[in-house]
Amino acid sequence: MYKLGYFLVFSLFIAACGELDISNQQEPAALINEGYVGSINCLECHQQAYSDWQGSHHDWAMQLPNDTTVLGDFNNVDFRADSVEYHFFKKDSSYFVRTTGDDGQVKDFEIAYTFGVKPLQQYLIQFPDGKYQTLRATWDTEKKVWYNQYGGQVIPHDDWLHWTQGGQRWNTMCAECHSTNLQKGYNISKDLFNTTYSEINVSCESCHGPGQRHVEWARGDTTGYPSAVAMLGSTQQQQVNMCAGCHARRVKLTDVMKPNTEFADQFLVQVINDEYYHADGQILEEDYVMGSFMQSKMFKEGVKCSDCHNVHSMEVRTQGNALCLQCHIPNQYETPEHHFHKMGTEQSLCVSCHMTGDVYMGNDFRRDHSFRVPRPDQSVEFDTPNACTGCHKEKTDEWAAEWIVEWYGTERADHFSDKLLLASQEIYDESTTNEVLSFINDLKYPAIARATALEYFPISGNQAVFNMIDRALADSSSLVRYHALNKLGSFPIDQVAGAAIEMTKDTTRLVRIAAARLLVELDVNQLPAIERNSVVRANMELEEMLRANADFPIGRMQLGDYYLRKGLTRKAITEYEKAIEMDRLTTAVYGNLATAYNLVGDNQSAIDALNVLIELEPDYGRGFYLRGLLKNEMGDVDGALADLEQATLKDGQNFRGWYNYANLLKQNEDPDRAERAMLSGLALQPDSPEGLYLLALIYQDQGREQEAQAIMQQLQSMRN
Repeated sequence: MYKLGYFLVFSLFIAACGELDISNQQEPAALINEGYVGSINCLECHQQAYSDWQGSHHDWAMQLPNDTTVLGDFNNVDFRADSVEYHFFKKDSSYFVRTTGDDGQVKDFEIAYTFGVKPLQQYLIQFPDGKYQTLRATWDTEKKVWYNQYGGQVIPHDDWLHWTQGGQRWNTMCAECHSTNLQKGYNISKDLFNTTYSEINVSCESCHGPGQRHVEWARGDTTGYPSAVAMLGSTQQQQVNMCAGCHARRVKLTDVMKPNTEFADQFLVQVINDEYYHADGQILEEDYVMGSFMQSKMFKEGVKCSDCHNVHSMEVRTQGNALCLQCHIPNQYETPEHHFHKMGTEQSLCVSCHMTGDVYMGNDFRRDHSFRVPRPDQSVEFDTPNACTGCHKEKTDEWAAEWIVEWYGTERADHFSDKLLLASQEIYDESTTNEVLSFINDLKYPAIARATALEYFPISGNQAVFNMIDRALADSSSLVRYHALNKLGSFPIDQVAGAAIEMTKDTTRLVRIAAARLLVELDVNQLPAIERNSVVRANMELEEMLRANADFPIGRMQLGDYYLRKGLTRKAITEYEKAIEMDRLTTAVYGNLATAYNLVGDNQSAIDALNVLIELEPDYGRGFYLRGLLKNEMGDVDGALADLEQATLKDGQNFRGWYNYANLLKQNEDPDRAERAMLSGLALQPDSPEGLYLLALIYQDQGREQEAQAIMQQLQSMRN
């Protein structure tokens, strides 16, 4: 395996091989590492595939800098963007940039690698501890100019998103999908990397897996290698396993990405919630294709990547509507009667209406692969985008909706987006609740959409909710099963342990990890051996996932959460503090850190952490809520009341905020304000036993015995 720093020797070897007759060339033993033999060995038999691959985005994914691979202008060029100055220049045969470094000082940095080819090329710079950083200044290969791919942002040198920090780190953010057999080699305790790979770019073995046995079979050794003959990739699921690891917005479950492994045994795909997508599932943040493709009718019908793309060149198989007309009847769809636009124009292209897109990384236009019918009627009600006004920017959504009715009538084809838009609403009435409950368990809709609705769904003790979760735990989709288990995290462990233990035996790693997360506090020694074994195995998989993501601030926070639940509070504090060191703006960690400090008796440090949280997020109600609870514990009742009041003003949807505020008001003999606070809380959870009981006590303090007694009777009937 080749370490960064030894790539030059490897690159020269490959270049030399390209000049030789390699029909009988044997690859040096040094290249046979974990079965990876190098793409040069594939050329003997797979000349067309190799030829298609050469010059592709995969081929150019990462390269050593030279006069051929460096596309940017380094001829003493100055560039300024968002208060940062750059000077690009050459010294002998090396490429340099002069700019602000991680200490805020201007320095010269040598370019270590090029990254990507079109429509943009980025440049990597080596830092200590095995870290490689990506410049924000980027070369536009179409316009031939430097630009800042995140224009309009002035980023301090100590911010996670500064080019010298973790958000622009090759090892963390990019490497796995730009080289072959990438092993990140992250040392959690020392925060350093020993990253290695077998080939510098995305080569044959990135997708097809290590080729040693296949090459040996092809060269005549047919003993013992029947599986080596098969070239995977003929089915949709095989291509998902080959492609989606890099063409999806996802979370790693394992330390090393392995080709031809079930996607859900290595990754958790991001659901299509309104943090990353529009509320109807259209792309918003970069999704890398898979999240949108999984929504589509194409995906449901078994369409695979290679039906539209040459998987070696990465180009589409044919241009224009001919690509879609491989399956869709021309005289039905290739007509003005269908698309109502002039033939031969851009507006008459299928993709113009059914594959809208957006620009990412400053200049890279990418199409939405959910292949949906424009719905301006949804845009009118929910402010989602649509292809019609995306093109006719001077027109309104109402105008577009009226034309759709004029052309196609008032009925719209059944589509999951109608249900997903309902599920994304903050307030659920009875009708919404029933529709979304039904949608989550309806297998005719895409699993990724149903999992998203499950994530949205507000948990309550309603029996229909338990029935929905119970069915979701048996769903055919591992993604739905995963999110059903996540929903159980809202309930006490004694209510969900049985289901979680059973799910640690699931066939999919993703589901087993979700089950293990529910059981972190469980004493496995109290379980029968067969159940203990499955729980222990699942917990080991959970720990691997946590370690695999520990070079992210959120990953460190989740590792801290794990230790906190295990009762390892000092270790939790270490991880929380490391998360803040990585990115001081990871605001979610401050509340967890304050809780850990409180558990070890360091309340002043807990207050300090919450003060920072409130300074960073002054409108974040939870910061005031936690500080209010802590101040009350420390005897500062007036400060606690003030903070809890602020918590309810800033986050009126937090039942616990209202409950604790009402409880403290009652304790301090202010029953009228306590009543108003508890009534506000009960408006959110009308059947809360503890909320109703507190209200009854408040009524007693007010001398309203009859109303208090009525509530007590209500509680009794609820228990029965």
